[in-house]
Amino acid sequence: MDYIEVSITNFSGFDPEIVMAQLAELGFESFTETEPGIQGFIREDMYREIPVGAYLKQVCDEHGLQYSFRTIAAQNWNAIWESEYEPVVIAGKCRVRAPFHAPSDGMPYEIVIEPRMSFGTAHHETTSLMLDLLMTEEVKGKRVLDMGCGTGVLAILASKMQAAEVVAIDNDDWAYSNALDNMEKNDAPAVTVIRGEAGAIPRPGYDLIIANINRNVLLNDIPVYAGFLKEPGVLLMSGFYEQDLDQIRAAAENAGLRYANHKSDNNWVGAKFVK
Repeated sequence: MDYIEVSITNFSGFDPEIVMAQLAELGFESFTETEPGIQGFIREDMYREIPVGAYLKQVCDEHGLQYSFRTIAAQNWNAIWESEYEPVVIAGKCRVRAPFHAPSDGMPYEIVIEPRMSFGTAHHETTSLMLDLLMTEEVKGKRVLDMGCGTGVLAILASKMQAAEVVAIDNDDWAYSNALDNMEKNDAPAVTVIRGEAGAIPRPGYDLIIANINRNVLLNDIPVYAGFLKEPGVLLMSGFYEQDLDQIRAAAENAGLRYANHKSDNNWVGAKFVK
């Protein structure tokens, strides 16, 4: 079966996950993050030139993106993809791998993620930054909330760090289903996965809230997170660029939180705030 590959580049201040989510609704099966942007893949018989082209023209014109198409001849896609997909090791302590990778020995934390889409596998800087920040926190016995959980990788790490309770929330059907599958793969039945947005947070009193989403959602929901956070409590956030940090910090401080520190990787930021 031949596939259509769409390459989108020139992301600057616009979240590629938004584009991936929209293309997934149009029938795209998988995505790969590249140095200049993203690639999306859809079966040729599923490809619909008018809706895909119309969406791409609209979003690219609005945000200054660039895109191109090409047809890829039928191949053994699983074998090729698996040969190129590598596990990720964070800070020498956490290894994120796919089910087809062999387990490692001696790694404090190992997480198995079914990579149906690329975001949430730790290959993206925002996920690796959040994993790194999370491992610096005292999680044992704490109540943790993971907003925009995606694959559930951060919630799984919190569970492995012996959190007393973990709630993981995402508003995307794919993410919800994928997170449930990954909880089973990682033997994390204590993690509660909920489909929804900030309004779906079940109750207040979290010691630690994790939010790896995007700048606009964070700016809108920071006051909500602050209200559900215990005092003292910690809010870890990523999904925005270095140039957005001042705006994120101002919103957090207006909500009664104090900036603690942040880490950067390839212009992406992971930041810590405390209450």
